[in-house]
Amino acid sequence: MHKNIPGYLFLILLTCATFSASAQNTDTTRKDSVKIDTAILNRYRIDAPKNSLPVRSRTIQLKQELIPVTMLDYHVSYWHKWITLGINFNQSSFSNNYAAGGTNAMAIGANFEYKAEYHKGTFDYVPDLQMRYAKSKNKGQGSRKSDDWLWFDNKVASQMSKSWFFFGSLNFQSQFDKGYNYDQPDYHTQLPPSLISRFMAPGYLTESIGFEYKPKPWFDLRIGTGTARQTFMIDTTVYHNNGGNNNNVPIGKTFHNDLAFQLVAAVDKMLDKRNTLHLTTRYQLFIPYQENVKFISHRIDAGLSAQVTRLFSVSMNSTFIYDRSQKADPQATEGLYMGLSYHFPY
Repeated sequence: MHKNIPGYLFLILLTCATFSASAQNTDTTRKDSVKIDTAILNRYRIDAPKNSLPVRSRTIQLKQELIPVTMLDYHVSYWHKWITLGINFNQSSFSNNYAAGGTNAMAIGANFEYKAEYHKGTFDYVPDLQMRYAKSKNKGQGSRKSDDWLWFDNKVASQMSKSWFFFGSLNFQSQFDKGYNYDQPDYHTQLPPSLISRFMAPGYLTESIGFEYKPKPWFDLRIGTGTARQTFMIDTTVYHNNGGNNNNVPIGKTFHNDLAFQLVAAVDKMLDKRNTLHLTTRYQLFIPYQENVKFISHRIDAGLSAQVTRLFSVSMNSTFIYDRSQKADPQATEGLYMGLSYHFPY
């Protein structure tokens, strides 16, 4: 021991040094234990995911596929059809002591029209059927027909340009019922009415080829440079009541053929935007090559109808004929009808 340092002081210094070393060892141990605990925590630490649902991304690939046409559910129709059905009825009655006088009368009539068009590419086919029949009955008289018309036209055409077609047509024309002449020269003779016509007496079958001009859907003009018409008179006795005129058919024969030039102009048009006022007009010029020019014939058929309601209509039909093979003078007829009428499609 140093002689200048007291003994108790040396003992205090030794105790402090020992305590300082022990404290240092304790701090080191504590530091090491903290490091170990932190490593354990870091080893088993579970971090919360940013998105709890898994997101999977897939690259979209576009590939062209050809679909067979047969799988498409559609149907193309080249037909357009129109049908008109009509019936009209008229009745009047008077008491026996009616001061103004009058005759009980009843009339009924019906009409049927069918028209269609098949158009595909340059090919066009149009059938047209028209039928009318009406009868009237006055008190004290038998029933008499007041309208009788049977007409069937078929046309096939091939388009050559915007407005011109090459066409071929077949047309049939006749009447349904017997027709009589009730205008007797002497009323007091009480002679029965004279039979002057019946089905296929006369009847006409006309074939024609030529060119058609159609600048508008509602107008067409046929120029039949090659036309043949067969006239039928299956009843060989009616000429007795027609003044010996037998529609150019030789007496006792039932058939006569004409080669001719034919011109037909037709208008079929709606006159208002609501499609309720309908006009139809047809003009026919017939020039036989082998006959005298006086046998050139003209025929005009005109009709005007107004659809008042969906089921009620008013119509008027008129016909003008100048044909010396039938009569020497012009002929005309006119009829006014009111009744039920329906169109398909409406």
